[in-house]
Amino acid sequence: MYRDGVFGRVPAVPADFATLEARAKEVSTPRAWAYVAGGAGEGRTMRNNRAAFDRWAIVPRMAHGNTTRDLSLDLLGSRLPAPVLLAPVGAGALMGEDSDLKIARGAAANGIPYVFSNQGCNAMEDTAAEMGETPRWVQLYWSTDEGLVDSMLARAEAIGAGALVVTLDTTLLGWRPMDLNIGSLPFSQGLGIAQYTSDPRFAEIVRERIAAAAGAAKESTEVTLGAIKTLLAMTRNHPGAFLENLRSPVPRAAVETFLDIYSNPGLSWDHLATLRERTQLPVVLKGILHPHDAKRAFDSGVDAIVVSNHGGRQVDNAIASLDALVTIREAVGDDPTVLLDSGIRTGADVFTALALGANAVLLGRPHMYGLAIAGAQGVAEVVANVIAELDLTMALSGTADLASITRECVVPNPSA
Repeated sequence: MYRDGVFGRVPAVPADFATLEARAKEVSTPRAWAYVAGGAGEGRTMRNNRAAFDRWAIVPRMAHGNTTRDLSLDLLGSRLPAPVLLAPVGAGALMGEDSDLKIARGAAANGIPYVFSNQGCNAMEDTAAEMGETPRWVQLYWSTDEGLVDSMLARAEAIGAGALVVTLDTTLLGWRPMDLNIGSLPFSQGLGIAQYTSDPRFAEIVRERIAAAAGAAKESTEVTLGAIKTLLAMTRNHPGAFLENLRSPVPRAAVETFLDIYSNPGLSWDHLATLRERTQLPVVLKGILHPHDAKRAFDSGVDAIVVSNHGGRQVDNAIASLDALVTIREAVGDDPTVLLDSGIRTGADVFTALALGANAVLLGRPHMYGLAIAGAQGVAEVVANVIAELDLTMALSGTADLASITRECVVPNPSA
C-alpha cells in the first residue's frame, strides 16, 4: 500500500473501519443502509459488542526474537491461512449486484471460507463455482417444510460444503426500527431468496400453492404506485426473463411462500438432533450466547458453535458476543471448536477474540461495506486489511503463531 502511494495510487477501500463505514454509507441507498447497518431496537446490542472489546487491552511483549508468524489453522477438516471467515449476510444485493458471487471472489482471493447465506441473492451452486478450491460453508435457516430442509442439505453436500451452519437466533425477525421506519423488507420484493427460487422442493411448494389458489376466490388487491413497484421488483429479482415473469403468478407466489415457510419459530433441540441422520456435513450451531446452550450443543455431538448475537440485529440490549465467549469457553473447556461472530472490526479485534478463547472469527458488516464500495475487490481488500493487521499485532506482541495467543496476552482495560 505504501509502495502504491509512491505512484499516487490509494486503496479501493479505507484501511480504518470508521472511514470504511462512512464511505459505504455514502454509496448505499437508504434501504440498503437500513438493512445492513441497522440493529435491533435502540441499537444497544451493537454498542455492547464494541464496548466489550474496549474492556480488554493487549499486552505486547518485547525482545521476543520472532521474525515470522504463522496465522494458519486447521478448522473442521480444512487448513486455512488465517482464523477469519466471512459471515453470511442476507439480501447482499442491496449493496451490489450479484453480491454472493463477488463476496465469494473476495474470500477466495484471500483463501478464506465464505459462509453462503441461506438468504443469499445467488444460488449456492453458482456461488460455489466462484470459490475454486477455497473452502465454503453453507448456512441453514430451518424451514417449516422438512422436505425443503432436506433439499437444502443435499445441495450443500453436492457443492462440497465444508460445514453446515444452522442459525438458531432468527426463527423470527427482530424489531428493526431502521427497516420498519421505511417499511422495507427486502424479501418481500424477491431479494435474498435465491436459495429458494433455485430449489426443486421450493418450486414444488410454489406450484402447489398456485394450484390451490386457482380454485379459490380472488383476493382484491389495493393498487398503488408502491404495489406496482413491488410487483416489478419481484418480477425483476425472480430467475428467468422479465416479460415472462411479469405474465406469470410464480414470482409473487414465490415471495409469499418464502415469507410463510422460510423459518420455523418452533425450532427445538429435537429438530437439531435429526441432523446426524440427514447429513454427513460437520454441523455448526450459530447464535449461542448461554453456556448451558453451548454445553448442550456439544453434548449433542455438534462439531462447533458460533457465539453470536446476530450482529445486534435480533434482541436489543443482549449480551455482547465477546462477553458470552468468555463464559462459554470457561464452561466447555479448551477442546471444543468455538467461533466468534458480531462486533469484529479489525485485526486487533481478532487477536483479542483469539486470546479470550475463539478458534476463529466471522467478519460481517466490514466485508459488506467493502462490497458496496468496490465489489469483489472491496471485499478482498477488507479481508486482506484485517488479516494484515492481525499479522502485525502478532509481530508487535511477540506471538509467533495462533497457539501463542493466550489469555495472558490480554488484561482488563483499566481505562475502559
